[in-house]
Amino acid sequence: MDIEQARFNMIEQQIRPWDVLDFNVLKIIEKTPRELFVPSQHQKLAFSDLEIPLQNGQWMMAPKVEARMLQALQVQSGDEILEIGTGTGFITACLAKLGTHVDSIEFHAEFSNQAQSNLDKLEINNVNLLLGDALTTFNHDKKYAVIAVTASMPVYLDVFEKLLTDNGRMFVVVGKKPIMQAQLITKIDGQDLYQTKLFETNLEPLIGIKEPQNFQL
Repeated sequence: MDIEQARFNMIEQQIRPWDVLDFNVLKIIEKTPRELFVPSQHQKLAFSDLEIPLQNGQWMMAPKVEARMLQALQVQSGDEILEIGTGTGFITACLAKLGTHVDSIEFHAEFSNQAQSNLDKLEINNVNLLLGDALTTFNHDKKYAVIAVTASMPVYLDVFEKLLTDNGRMFVVVGKKPIMQAQLITKIDGQDLYQTKLFETNLEPLIGIKEPQNFQL
């Protein structure tokens, strides 16, 4: 496989047609070797328009979804970023190149270890990888301009809202299969939240989150 041609085709045939036109996002995706973050048995799928299976029943987002998320978050060079769900570290690497620092939390130790190895290979050192349950870990006072939630919520929970700075942006996918809604939550004037619906997609649910109960009479 001609890796560079496959990468070019991914950007030109998948990502751009999905209305991702932000130059910085396109350049970061072009310069970050996605193939490094894909399991060896799925290398041929690294640039395909689909989710890639990982361990523990998890999946790597399709490239166009990753790109739309990065574009929606409008990451600035001075932004402090929180990522919920490190996975193998591809989005982590992209966020680290776009912003000033990334805190990324992962439930599975093997993913966190793999992500650290991948980031080390690229000499990306403005990332702090954390291990634990994102729903219960963040009880500190640090605020973030950007929060990327890379797993879905069956119903929207406000658990991460308190971690946003004023004018902070959070990407989250809400709903249940077969159709979920990607949303951008923006914090305005220190307390008001503005919700923008972005596109339909599907992601695995956030580990530890409870499905809403359906009550019947």
